[in-house]
Amino acid sequence: MALTATLTEGLDRYSIGLKLRELRTKKKIGLVELGRHTGLSAALLSKIERGKMYPTLPTLLRISMVFSVELDYFFGTEDKPITIVRKKDRLTFSDKTSKKKTAYHFESLDFSASNKRLNAYLAHFEPLKLDDVKLHKHEGMEFIYIFKGKLGLYVRDHEETLVEGDAGYLVASVPHGYRRIGRTPCNALVVVSLP
Repeated sequence: MALTATLTEGLDRYSIGLKLRELRTKKKIGLVELGRHTGLSAALLSKIERGKMYPTLPTLLRISMVFSVELDYFFGTEDKPITIVRKKDRLTFSDKTSKKKTAYHFESLDFSASNKRLNAYLAHFEPLKLDDVKLHKHEGMEFIYIFKGKLGLYVRDHEETLVEGDAGYLVASVPHGYRRIGRTPCNALVVVSLP
């Protein structure tokens, strides 16, 4: 099966071949010797190390067992100094109220970053009646900045109105919700700290 560019890019970020080469050279094992221990050919192992081929999970498990490491050794990622998420690659989700009305759509701005300490979203809010606002809560803190439009930010039993350029910072474990007020589209940046 041919891999798409997106799948290839996703697999490349784990640097499986590089991690295999580092394990092998640290243990001073040649490709032929590793092949004898795993039942895999030296040519196949060389392709994996050079990133010309991606191993299947059973193949990777054979290799892991030789070096006494868990599979997650190959899938862990180090903190990179920067992760870029292109607009075309963003993941978009919707949240609905109990009455099945769409409350807002949010695009994950940082889904591919590793070892995150926060989550960042671009939110697009829909108009709702105050009675339809869906409250939610979660751990951490939440920051919201309004780019455009007017937003009702409901916290506990009180609604604050935020307009373009306004920001809010709240304790996210307190029940809160949002609704667009008026006809103008409402967009905001939402940043949530992780516990």
